[in-house]
Amino acid sequence: MRTPAESLARAQHLLDAGTPFPAHDVLEAAWKTGPPHERDLWQGLAQLCVGLTHVQRDNPTGAAALIERGADRLRTYADAGHDRHGVDVERLVEWAVGATHDVRIGQDVEPPPPLRLPG
Repeated sequence: MRTPAESLARAQHLLDAGTPFPAHDVLEAAWKTGPPHERDLWQGLAQLCVGLTHVQRDNPTGAAALIERGADRLRTYADAGHDRHGVDVERLVEWAVGATHDVRIGQDVEPPPPLRLPG
């Protein structure tokens, strides 16, 4: 079992390599083995990765739906009272809103920002 930091680093490496579905697998494992109060964080991140997988597979309907669901889950972590393990929740949600829009109008989707805050 990976630590949260290891999970985020591995998922980021996979995203940087252009392989979002394996990144989803890493994040899914974190959500399934982590504490219940962190489930939405990990599931939201995993859903963003599945959305990117749908983008790669030219499935705009699935992409928009999963990216939007991921952003909705992450929004619950915008409160500073949650342990986000350094995840840049606000920036990822902002990216997800733009990506969902771009997918729906047939535009290319920019890669997501890094999962974690620098430092």
